[in-house]
Amino acid sequence: GNSYGYGATGEILLNNEKISFRNPKDAIEKGVGYVSEDRKSLGLILIQDVKTNITNSSLRKLSKRGVLDKELIRSRSEEYKESLQIRTPSLEQLVRNLSGGNQQKVVLSRALLADPDIFIVDEPTRGIDVGAKYEIYSILNEMVKQGKSVIVVSSELAEAISMSDRIYVMNEGKIKGVIDRDEATQEGIMHMALVD
Repeated sequence: GNSYGYGATGEILLNNEKISFRNPKDAIEKGVGYVSEDRKSLGLILIQDVKTNITNSSLRKLSKRGVLDKELIRSRSEEYKESLQIRTPSLEQLVRNLSGGNQQKVVLSRALLADPDIFIVDEPTRGIDVGAKYEIYSILNEMVKQGKSVIVVSSELAEAISMSDRIYVMNEGKIKGVIDRDEATQEGIMHMALVD
């Protein structure tokens, strides 16, 4: 793929086995979830309701013999609404009418419903208030407690330090260094990013 103007290649190992993907559906089926930094353009269908946005990546799991199980769709949507504390008057509320933090929780709910083993979140707290940020951090920490791998892509240094066990510092698509959280400082990360 292309990232920041460079051709990017590499390998992904899941449980010490190399995996590759043909498309996003294939990645989801192989246990990799991704939440884009641009939730409005790439993460949500703004003209649809909360329930549809939570469940639209897991319809196969929510079907019986090819027929959507409406009760299961409602119960799983309600489960994520409660567990992620999505503030909405109903599951039928259009997503475009939610706050940024609640929109982000809907995107996270959809990815979590697919039950990924590796969860990549790109700028998960961009554009949301401090209270919602804390809730997002709690959700990601809970995934780690469940044994999931969480990769947080963040340009906020304080967020990177507080949310990471290990920090890969990148600049223009290239890894500039790796540092453990215990040794990480904002100044050290900036120095690593800018030095050739």
